Amino acid sequence: MIDKWFRKNKVDRSSIDDRVNELKKRGVPAHVAIIMDGNGRWAKRRALPRVAGHREGMNTIKRTTKIASALGVEAITLYAFSTENWKRPRKEVEFLMKLPKELLHTYLPELIEQNVRVEMIGHREGLPAHTLESIDYAIEQTKQNDGLILNFAMNYGGRAELLEATKAVAKKVAAGDYSVDAIDESLFERELMTTHLPDPDLLIRTSGEVRLSNFLLWQLAYAEFIFTDVLWPDFTEAHFLDAVEEFQRRDRRFGSVEGKAHI
Repeated sequence: MIDKWFRKNKVDRSSIDDRVNELKKRGVPAHVAIIMDGNGRWAKRRALPRVAGHREGMNTIKRTTKIASALGVEAITLYAFSTENWKRPRKEVEFLMKLPKELLHTYLPELIEQNVRVEMIGHREGLPAHTLESIDYAIEQTKQNDGLILNFAMNYGGRAELLEATKAVAKKVAAGDYSVDAIDESLFERELMTTHLPDPDLLIRTSGEVRLSNFLLWQLAYAEFIFTDVLWPDFTEAHFLDAVEEFQRRDRRFGSVEGKAHI
């Protein structure tokens, strides 16, 4: 399917393939977290409504998933809708809640063919039924796939996640399941929404903004951060490979003096 996308969009497939093969030799990030920013500004620069930018951003999700899968990335977590995004204009929020259905309805056959598994983290409470139905259907249809995990962070907030994990640990201590002295990072991480995933090795944020915006606050402790001025709808497979190449140049020390491997 990635070959079909390259042909349709007239991308230099041989150049992309060569880069993918070369990058795979040096080790790629197992988990990439992405803050997809800039949809509204992309639309504004073209005198279009903000929703047009969000719709165009869906195409970026498709091509990013394909190139990441080809590269051998194990998981991508996309910051699709934060707990703070409810503050946006009502019509924009309503449109954003319809996007999962639109995206997954058209893209699900390709995801299944590519062996991609769809997952979601975030608070289900508050999300419209039609949004959850679309996501749950995609999760069910792809649950047997063992390739790339495409993880959507919907109605997600890092602080809320940490608070809920803390409460869960406290309840287990109160119930006598284990003592306070037994609490360590490993135990705490069992209560996080990403407990089944490795911590992200790489964070990419588009549009020139340089902040985390309440995204995966615990999990990103030792990730490599890459910020690009490119708006999300303009983010190409070449930009993704650029980010991976920069990741491979970083000296990851994890708090020690000597560097460690990239993965």
